[in-house]
Amino acid sequence: MISDKIMKQVISKIVKTAIPSKTIKKSKKEIADMVYKLVEKEIQKYSEVVELEFGGSYAKDTWLPNNADIDIFIKFKKNISEEKLENISKEIGFNSLKKYSPYVRYSQHPYVEAKIKNTKINIVPCYDVRIGEWKSAADRSPFHTKFMKKSLTLKMKNEVRVLKIFLKSNKIYGAEIAQQGFSGYISEVLILEFGDFENLIKSISKIKENQIIGKTSKIFDTSIIVIDPIDSNRNLAAAISNENIGKFILICRALKQKPSLEFFKTKKSQVANKFWNNLLIVKFEFKTRSPDIIWGQIKRATTTLSTQLQLGGFTVLRNKSHTNEKNEAYLIFFLESTKISETYLKSGPEFFREDSTNSFISKNLKDAELLWIGDNKKVISLEKRKHTSSVSFMKEFLEKNLQTGIPKGLQNDFKRGFKVFIGNKTLSKSIKEEVSELISVDGTLLHFN
Repeated sequence: MISDKIMKQVISKIVKTAIPSKTIKKSKKEIADMVYKLVEKEIQKYSEVVELEFGGSYAKDTWLPNNADIDIFIKFKKNISEEKLENISKEIGFNSLKKYSPYVRYSQHPYVEAKIKNTKINIVPCYDVRIGEWKSAADRSPFHTKFMKKSLTLKMKNEVRVLKIFLKSNKIYGAEIAQQGFSGYISEVLILEFGDFENLIKSISKIKENQIIGKTSKIFDTSIIVIDPIDSNRNLAAAISNENIGKFILICRALKQKPSLEFFKTKKSQVANKFWNNLLIVKFEFKTRSPDIIWGQIKRATTTLSTQLQLGGFTVLRNKSHTNEKNEAYLIFFLESTKISETYLKSGPEFFREDSTNSFISKNLKDAELLWIGDNKKVISLEKRKHTSSVSFMKEFLEKNLQTGIPKGLQNDFKRGFKVFIGNKTLSKSIKEEVSELISVDGTLLHFN
């Protein structure tokens, strides 16, 4: 088939850009070895530490030329308390990277991160356990590294790189909570499962709902299921949003039908500017904390406030959260309309239900605008709304219901002040770009043109 031939040509072109050059490899190795020695020197002070090893894409040789973190795992004796593991690993991380302005990031356990020449260094603690005896999520990582180093051929490693470029170009790469996309490890698992990038694309194009990739005896309820090869009880796809799974399936179909290098370039979304005035935005400032924590908090707050808007009579079409990860956060709601009618229908019980009918009438007779019996045998009242404007509704809700509407960790930030407004007023260019995603035709879908 012609499309198969074109697909092979496209992949071979991408492979050439995906493999790090000897110069880049040499420079990355120098940084990795230097940091390893610094950490190795530091761990001598602690009898609780068993050993040190490289992890992640650097260790597995699946990293991309312009984007490779170096992960170093500190393995602790398994009888050490979580508190001790966290404190010692932070001390080791800060002391060994003190020249490079280290800071703390959070996963299940805090870990230390720093940047050296545009390379992120992660010093991650884990327990030295046997396979299957996990005490923390990071305990699997050394097993992932060992398994992939043994299982992936050189060709497969390069196919993983092609897949990563494909996912990044379509903005669905990255396991962090802000992104909820495909992780580097899932990329490796998918290539290992399907053999190469081309076969993966063809297989995902015709994937069925709840299809299991891998082997497990456990039941999972996610759109697709990707089993961790070293832990058959773990579904790697559980952390990926349905939106990102949907994008992946659609772009695989589009690439299969019409192979092109365009799929490996970022496509700009098409903004429908007429909908700027349908956006309700809540902006607030927060005291600095780990990006993973603030993202989790604002996503929860957005979901809760979306529900409250619906209860207030506003139709929420989409919502999203955004933060600059330093001090500002935005909760954004795309509404069918930011203003709604002054009245709404309230449906009561059927007239055959005597007690319920009496109770409904007596409760609503005084305040309802109108009351009548409908053709559906129910007593109906026409009620007056307190708020017809989404801005006044949201302001009052946040002023009076912080305890129920906002996660505990954000309540003090909101008490210091917040703004509620419509559209693109006072938005900086970078924030405007983020917000505009809600009123855009997704770039991924433009491949179907």
